[in-house]
Amino acid sequence: MAEKARKVLSYQDHFHLKVSDLRKALKLALSRGGDFADIFLEYSISRSILMEEDIIKESSENIAIGLGVRVIKKDRTGYAYTNDLSEEKIKIAAQTAAVIASSTGSGVATHFKQLKPRKDIALVRSLATSSFLQKKIDLVQRAYHSAQRFDPVVKKVQAAYAESIQQTWIINSEGLSARDTKPMVKLIAKAVTEKNGRREIGFYGGGGRVGLEYFYQKLRPEEIGREAAKEAYLLLDAVEPPAGEYPVILAPGDSGVLIHEAVGHLLEADFIRKKTSIFWNKLGKKVGSEQITIYDDPTIPGLRGSYNLDDEGTLPTKTLLIERGTVKGFLQDRLSARLMKKPLTGHGRRQDFSSWPVPRMSNIYIDRGEYAPEEIIHSVNKGFYVSRLSGGQVEDSGKFTFSVTLGFMIENGQLTRPVKQATLIGTNLDILQKVNMVGSDLEFGLQTGTCSKEGQDVPVSDGCPTMKISRMTIGGLK
Repeated sequence: MAEKARKVLSYQDHFHLKVSDLRKALKLALSRGGDFADIFLEYSISRSILMEEDIIKESSENIAIGLGVRVIKKDRTGYAYTNDLSEEKIKIAAQTAAVIASSTGSGVATHFKQLKPRKDIALVRSLATSSFLQKKIDLVQRAYHSAQRFDPVVKKVQAAYAESIQQTWIINSEGLSARDTKPMVKLIAKAVTEKNGRREIGFYGGGGRVGLEYFYQKLRPEEIGREAAKEAYLLLDAVEPPAGEYPVILAPGDSGVLIHEAVGHLLEADFIRKKTSIFWNKLGKKVGSEQITIYDDPTIPGLRGSYNLDDEGTLPTKTLLIERGTVKGFLQDRLSARLMKKPLTGHGRRQDFSSWPVPRMSNIYIDRGEYAPEEIIHSVNKGFYVSRLSGGQVEDSGKFTFSVTLGFMIENGQLTRPVKQATLIGTNLDILQKVNMVGSDLEFGLQTGTCSKEGQDVPVSDGCPTMKISRMTIGGLK
């Protein structure tokens, strides 16, 4: 399988540029005394299909090509980009990026060594971008009609498919040259239910760095449509949340977004070195329960946040962030690692060639614990079970609020009434210290997530096992 995947994902040179041409641009970028320069070239194709009102309403295809030139001088970054790969435009981009520095020029490596990934993280047998359009339309229609047929209370359905393939070439002044191919697919469904004047919305989907076979073998379109409709159906009878402090249990998988937002961003090295994160002086210090161990791992095959090389050409590594409650590391890009004198972790990521790289999460998760999920639920007499979160807001101080899409009351160790419109309120350090049971059922959430930072969106995954927080504030109407 791995051999076939490598063949399917073979690199194609869309840039038609020589290493010698790029070396000249790097030399020009460093002509005013920068410490380091790199060039990021990108060619990408993306397609999407949307179905609603019983018809295929939209279908689009986009192609992008361009390059970005970056110059680093101490803690400053100069950046310029162009979608015209002519010699003159590349020269202008290099000169523009060079303006960040103002002294004598630095040297550029004479020879460039091609960096090869350790393994291919994409699980692809049938490359989506090479398959017939009708095959993808069929997937969308199957998800759509599955949601539509779930129950008469389903009044409206939307199903959408998206795919992309990105070819990149990164070359820098230290002599690195690295090429990579990154595929992505996604299929989602939304369902709207209505009963007695009350309307609710459900969502489900999946995908990742996989091929079309994923939707035939792992997650069928019928399941996607059915689960979206089921969520909207359950919400019709959901009660308003009780306000107050309760034991809270987070469901495995999708609840990982809480760790992503409340903890993960604050462990990204740019926030650490700028001292804007609550964790900036916590390396080696205990900040949470011994039940908590957190990793970020870009090398997990098939996940949406995975990659062979980061967007600086660094081989990514599984990075330990918190071990048994103690801060052990941060997510580094090249600039932060230089300034902090720390090793690279391979977490320099960018949205596309028009953006410079910054430290970002990939696949962040709380590691599995020792408890059976049923044991965790049975341990709560009266509390709240979070089935799915829809996102939230986190301050630099660590204070956060999260919206719960669907939850359940826990009564006498059993899940009972569905709950909607609840809000989780707390601070990250407090919550990390109050996690007192972690399950053995580690899962990753829906493979549809995108993370925003500094105006850049990148694909990510979040994971967690079933977890119990001893006390947490629930915002509600009762």
